[in-house]
Amino acid sequence: MVKNTAFVFVKPHAVTDKVKELVKKGLEEKKFTILTEGSLDSKVIDEKKLIDQHYYAIASKATILKPTELNIPKDKFKEQFGLEWDEALASGKVFNALDACKEFGLDADSLDKAWAKCKADKKLIKFGGGFYCGLIEMEGKEPFYTFNGFFMSMRSKFTAPGVSIYYYVIEWDSSDASWGDFRGKVLGPTDPVDAPADSLRGKVFADWEALGLKSKPDVGDNGVHASASPFEALAERNNWLGASLAEDEFCKQLLAGGMTEATIKAWCVDPQIVIDSEGKKGSTFDSLEDMDSDKCAEKCIALHKLQTN
Repeated sequence: MVKNTAFVFVKPHAVTDKVKELVKKGLEEKKFTILTEGSLDSKVIDEKKLIDQHYYAIASKATILKPTELNIPKDKFKEQFGLEWDEALASGKVFNALDACKEFGLDADSLDKAWAKCKADKKLIKFGGGFYCGLIEMEGKEPFYTFNGFFMSMRSKFTAPGVSIYYYVIEWDSSDASWGDFRGKVLGPTDPVDAPADSLRGKVFADWEALGLKSKPDVGDNGVHASASPFEALAERNNWLGASLAEDEFCKQLLAGGMTEATIKAWCVDPQIVIDSEGKKGSTFDSLEDMDSDKCAEKCIALHKLQTN
């Protein structure tokens, strides 16, 4: 039986010595073995686009892919903006969020405010999950179209000068805690208001001032991140730490079950895959949440077979 292995990190807003001590002590008291720990600073996170890969489904439209590489529903674009997509591209006024900031001299906050305005003005369209386009209009600048403009504000929390994350790779036996209990009871729910008092997020929320945080934690800045499944943990270790897939014990189970390293790597950015015998598609990560390693490996292999039928 392969043990559960997760990737946990203290988010930039909460990286203080006291929070790091709290997280380490909290994990060890619950029988989690810390295999390795360390820090990654904003310069590395920015240059290697680690946070972009972490939030790939959103970030791919905002920072990684160019507009010409995106699959745009042209009829929806024209219906919303009254302009053919090809004409918009030819105008030179279509950018991903990262390039829009560079082109127009914007920082993350100013783009975020402009994005909020275009949303309020109903000059924004949703093409799919995590896939938005908005017409940005700002005084003194030419109007332009951009994708997922909200992401730059999210990204800046990890890439602003001087910030960092502090990570732990942890291991434990599922007999000591299921993956569901690890997330729900040890880590705590996404909204720290709802987190158990003895969970990591609950403790950070309750004692945020004494722990040295500058503001009260909320849904986005909730202190600590942790992998939602063994597969997501594999993807995160590969992304953040450059860990080899082929040498990973969980990955070896997948390879032994007939999956290829190329498929596993492709699934690490949470693509939409076939998730049932009827051909329904859904998120890879969502399909594997809260499963312990052996069950998660079995589900991965079963899902892989659905793709090839």
